[in-house]
Amino acid sequence: VQLQASGGGLVQAGGSLRLSCAASGRTVRKYNCGWFRQAPGKERDFVAAITRSGGTTYYADSVKGRFTISRDNAKNTVFLQLNSLRPEDTAVYYCAADRSGTYYSHTYNFTDVYDSWGQGTLVTVSS
Repeated sequence: VQLQASGGGLVQAGGSLRLSCAASGRTVRKYNCGWFRQAPGKERDFVAAITRSGGTTYYADSVKGRFTISRDNAKNTVFLQLNSLRPEDTAVYYCAADRSGTYYSHTYNFTDVYDSWGQGTLVTVSS
């Protein structure tokens, strides 16, 4: 599956953005999906994940209560709603898809689990 992330931009602290990850090539309903982010000079970190059906979601502690992951399988798209943004949320955000789903409830936060990655979309939060 090919993934195309979009929706990033410049926003003031406290603001909101909605990121989209559009899938093509294969139906995204067959994939568990995640969002990761990478700040300059830092490793790529887990942000949020969602199972194939959308029935279960996972979040990094740093974004719980502020970010919401969702999916619309009919539109082949996964979303990440970012609210109450902080300067430390500044990063390139990547969406990713996992086809196998093996032990996903224990592995969702590992980059190695994911087979496909989007190109990333930059989120910049000013103070």
